[in-house]
Amino acid sequence: MDPPVVSADRLDGWRRVDQATDRAFVAGPVSVTASTVVYERAETPVPRPFCFASRLQIRPDTAPNAALTRLVERRARAGFRDRLAERGIETVERRGDREIAIDDPAASRASLWTFRGGCRIDADLSASDGARGADGGDGADGPVPVEALLAVWTTDEYLLAGGAYPLGDEAYPGGRTPDDARRELLGIVRGVRSPSGT
Repeated sequence: MDPPVVSADRLDGWRRVDQATDRAFVAGPVSVTASTVVYERAETPVPRPFCFASRLQIRPDTAPNAALTRLVERRARAGFRDRLAERGIETVERRGDREIAIDDPAASRASLWTFRGGCRIDADLSASDGARGADGGDGADGPVPVEALLAVWTTDEYLLAGGAYPLGDEAYPGGRTPDDARRELLGIVRGVRSPSGT
């Protein structure tokens, strides 16, 4: 199963770091497989901004419906917290939710959740990357504050996209800001499409 299509024109400065298909979860008779692609911002600050897009395959084959959407959203939020934890982002708190429009005219509006957490930085990793943490140091002064976004929506299938980026202007070279990172991530999310919709 192919992952969703991420608009190449929105990935300037990003590099693909992973692509995988795995069993996302099983709930009673329903099994869900996710095909996911992950990108990182190719810049020196640690933690690096990342984004991902996933396409879900549900068995037995079931069209999106309200009950299934609630299940997918609940499991997506839990899985996203796990993804953040794998990147060292801890003490994650949900900060709000809203709906956003997706560029694909065949798509529903997406449910978007905002989270905040702190990313612990391995000082050895920072030094080996030649990078400095968002606190301007080597990451030893404490967790770097991070904001994370997760969106879930439907076409004729379920799609997920999101990512995270450090907060604090010190994390961004060349005059970029966390607001720029948020706008960029939202643009990437809005441009994600099902392979069948390209």
